[in-house]
Amino acid sequence: MKKIRVGAAQISPYFFDKEKTLEKTCHYIREAGKLGLDLVVFPEVYFCGYPFWRGGVSVRQSTELAAKMIGSAIRWNGEEAVQMAEVAKKAKVNCVIGCNELSDQPGSLTIYNSLIVISREGRVLGRHRKLMPTHSERVYWGMGDASDIRTFKLDIGTTGACICYEHHMTLLRAAMAIKGEEIHCALWPGWWKVDGHLGAKTGEPGSKTCDIESAIRQHAIENQVFVISSSWYLKEEDIPPELKEVMRYNLAVGGSCIVNPAGIIIEGPVFNQETIVHTEIDLGERELAKAYFDGVGHYSRPDLLSLRIQDQAWTPSGPKKL
Repeated sequence: MKKIRVGAAQISPYFFDKEKTLEKTCHYIREAGKLGLDLVVFPEVYFCGYPFWRGGVSVRQSTELAAKMIGSAIRWNGEEAVQMAEVAKKAKVNCVIGCNELSDQPGSLTIYNSLIVISREGRVLGRHRKLMPTHSERVYWGMGDASDIRTFKLDIGTTGACICYEHHMTLLRAAMAIKGEEIHCALWPGWWKVDGHLGAKTGEPGSKTCDIESAIRQHAIENQVFVISSSWYLKEEDIPPELKEVMRYNLAVGGSCIVNPAGIIIEGPVFNQETIVHTEIDLGERELAKAYFDGVGHYSRPDLLSLRIQDQAWTPSGPKKL
């Protein structure tokens, strides 16, 4: 299979509402199927809510909102995931879906900034948890472990996925290449203007100082992969009334796009609309990229540079072998 169709679902969810978000997600999985997509990617913690209030509320309110996030989080292989898998099978589309994921550690209610991967055969293949929640995100989410450094085998090829600032983790990007990714999914909370330093962000459609663009283009070049980059878009009417005054970090203006292995944006970015950004890609283009620059082949120097990838994940009861 050389030519496939891929898309980024730039869709507005319902904060803290699993039932409505599930219904909408299933609708757009069906829409992806109607478009003939082989893969559709939903944004970072799309299911169901990014804390755009972070930095703008008191500790008390932050804690209360974190509890709401826990209440609307899903398990990576729970009933919501199973239902989405059933819809994906009928629609014949592979899915990558960002979500607030509830811990499966007995006794824990920690949530993770995760993504789940669903095959079009209707199987939930697994999850990836964000390794390092960025800055004050750590108030809300736990950290992923060694089991999250992985790729997924889909019928369209080996697929890797990273969430937001994982794309600035140099060694993680290298690990994705070493683990053989051919297609990469990038999940983001929106698009922004950077004013002088990375902590100075404001949501701005089309900003030329957004580090997303450089990150996904460089990832495509370094790993010789297509990148499907999915960014949040939040409609004004979908902001809960009680949060309208505290959503001071709202970056959800869209920005979804698709990049080829030469680092060229071939579709998008699209802003300020709810849509599926999609196009056809030719996986044969990877051969052209690899012929010129093969990052894990003739352009690697394992005699000089190597990466040790951890093979144990730690739990409260000790290490577990992957």
